Amino acid sequence: MQIFSYLLTTIARCSNWLFVKSKVLPEHPIEDYELDPSIPTFYVARLDSVSDMVALDVMCKKLGLPRPSQKERIGNKELSRFVGIQAPPSVFGNSHKPSDALQHSKAIFEAFKDDDNTDAQVIPVTILWGRNPGKEKPGVGTLLSNSLTPSWLRKCFVVLFSGRDNFVRFSRPIELNQLLNDKADVEELPHKLLRVARVHFRRQKLAATGPKLPSREQLFNSILASQSIKKAIADEAKAKGLSQEEARLQALRLLDEIAANYSDAMVRVADRALTWLWNKLYNGIEVNNSDKVQALADKGHEIIYVPCHRSHMDYLLLTYVIYHQGLVPPHIAAGVNLNFFPAGPIFRRSGAFFIRRSFSGNKLYSAVFKEYLSQLFIKGYSVKFYTEGGRSRTGRLLPPKTGMLAMTLQSMLRGIDRPISLVPVYLGYEHVMEINTYLKELAGNSKKNESIFGIFKAIKNLKNYGRGYLNFGDPISVNQFLNEHQPDWRDSIHPTETQKPAWLNKQVADLADVIMTEINNSAALNSVNLLATILLSNEQFALPKSQLLQQLDLYLGLHRHAPYHDNATVPDSSSEGLLDHALKLDKFDIIEDSFGSIISVKEKERALLNYYRNNILHLFAVPSLIAQQLFNRYSLTVDECRKEVALLYPLFAKEWFLTDLKTGYIESIFEYFAAKDLITFDGHLASVNKDGSALAQLEMLGKVIHLTLERYAITINLVKRHQGLSRSELEKESALLADRLGTLHGIKSPEFFDKKVLSAFVTSLKEQGFIEQDEAAGIRGTESLHILEQYLKALLPARIHQSIQHIV
Repeated sequence: MQIFSYLLTTIARCSNWLFVKSKVLPEHPIEDYELDPSIPTFYVARLDSVSDMVALDVMCKKLGLPRPSQKERIGNKELSRFVGIQAPPSVFGNSHKPSDALQHSKAIFEAFKDDDNTDAQVIPVTILWGRNPGKEKPGVGTLLSNSLTPSWLRKCFVVLFSGRDNFVRFSRPIELNQLLNDKADVEELPHKLLRVARVHFRRQKLAATGPKLPSREQLFNSILASQSIKKAIADEAKAKGLSQEEARLQALRLLDEIAANYSDAMVRVADRALTWLWNKLYNGIEVNNSDKVQALADKGHEIIYVPCHRSHMDYLLLTYVIYHQGLVPPHIAAGVNLNFFPAGPIFRRSGAFFIRRSFSGNKLYSAVFKEYLSQLFIKGYSVKFYTEGGRSRTGRLLPPKTGMLAMTLQSMLRGIDRPISLVPVYLGYEHVMEINTYLKELAGNSKKNESIFGIFKAIKNLKNYGRGYLNFGDPISVNQFLNEHQPDWRDSIHPTETQKPAWLNKQVADLADVIMTEINNSAALNSVNLLATILLSNEQFALPKSQLLQQLDLYLGLHRHAPYHDNATVPDSSSEGLLDHALKLDKFDIIEDSFGSIISVKEKERALLNYYRNNILHLFAVPSLIAQQLFNRYSLTVDECRKEVALLYPLFAKEWFLTDLKTGYIESIFEYFAAKDLITFDGHLASVNKDGSALAQLEMLGKVIHLTLERYAITINLVKRHQGLSRSELEKESALLADRLGTLHGIKSPEFFDKKVLSAFVTSLKEQGFIEQDEAAGIRGTESLHILEQYLKALLPARIHQSIQHIV
């Protein structure tokens, strides 16, 4: 028996060397889970398989962990380190041999109970061969999928065909001593360990591969058979004078237009193509906080990804990162404008489903789409959609479009039994490939439709775009959100009801704001957006290199020591390293003279760099405001500062989707300024050190939000000087004045003239009580508006304020 086991292991090792390429997650399990290789270690896996054990053994050897192929000695007992819960079936048939996992687990617990001084760790390990979820109706592909427990003969084919996609995921270890202390009954503990492990591996497999795939015909038939679609078909037939069959065929055509056709093979091909593409385009993709998503998958949550939308690259980048985190790629809500040949069929087989820009006037389409989305959730597929609806042309988050979110909540009201969590995602780039197109569209050019020619043109222009950034935000439990804000929401649950409850619109709007806030909480600072923030705040868009590095150091330190939010990320590089990297991206010029180097923004990049600055402008809102206060007055108490920040912060929060200020945030900014020797601070009073360097650094930081304050001042001065304007008149005049001020002072920032931004600001003024609106009397300012005007007057340079008053 030992000779046979040795021979089998040798064959498995040879096969592993020839056919297997393993990927491990997390990449550094020892550091991430604080594993201790020096203490007794056991590995629990789903299958008692020699090939699984060998794949794990090879990986443990690379990582420096105890190897599962070797025995573990506890006292005078030798125990196997590898525990496979389920034994493989026989070659013919599906009957399984009895597993010795229970006896093995009992032996481990008994050995530890006899040896009180020994500590140990049990590490659950998920080992998958490929990521094929299998079909609901078994076929040839199912034989090589993870949906079956393979016999040794079938496993040979699995290793042969899927060995290059072997996947080893370590989970957080279980400490045996803690289990023994919590529950003294050694007889019960092995049973409990195996029960928990089975649930864990089932969830891990579902998270990595997704549920079994129905055939397209099966899916369509199940959707068309639902009560809500039957009713919608009947209504369509009655409204348009069609027969039932004609209306049903119309619904079928709509389903065919909408539905994804997910293929694991396509995803694997796309993975290899995208790996080449990222290496071609980017110097690296930085991913942060992915553990938050894995924790949701471990708990069996339905995951819905809600990223910001900067570029068409977002579709590819987020899906690629999710796949490489060991999670199943989500089904993606894509605009129907992307459903063109050959991109449409590729996207569809990669999990994209297509959505029209508007549902209005087409009740059948609305019903079919809602039912399709509900089926995705019911079956357990993860989903991704963009709450902004379209790509941001200015770099700021757009006001959320709530249609998909409303349908998500309505799907919950169908009685989905899994908890649903929304995962906000911040996406950032050092170069957005469509940036020139965005600028043209903002200048008035019409948007061009996507086409195959656009793809070829994009491929032709591929170049080094710097780095990409993807930060996962704090997940939002939809169940918990509704429990807190709408405790009676479960009363609206109905398996087929399509009528919206009265509370839905408000809760959807509030939830959308929470999503956008969490996205901005997770912003990523990088070399380009930091340099844009510094250089665009100077009138000549240039600084001596030494002064630029000094200011860059200030900004990096500010967000390391006084962060706006813990999820926002700061580069690890030094200011010199960031500058060297940015200069390679061809956005800045170096001018040499006898006094040294000057770094300036290239002429053609000045308007474009506003986009990158707007990605992170919200992170500087409060520090910039405080710096401007200090620069103007030279001394400031914490109480004065807090009072004045409180006046403007609600307007900032509405515009930039900001969270409530952290307790002690303002004080931490003062303390950092003091550490940088810009001010002296005794905990109550801050006084500026009046040497040239301190004043210059505070002045530059204070200018970061000048354009925002100027835009505020234009609208506020109009209201003050021209009482009784209608809202449309106020918005029109504000846009004209902004354009005039831009011409006078060389302002190139697109959002400065954006009518949507101005309109949102008027709404914010009304919500915060700065203006009152009456249909007959028009808009009038309140006493609070007068206070705000005086405060802005003190903050802005006299020449700017004079220009505004003169124009008004």
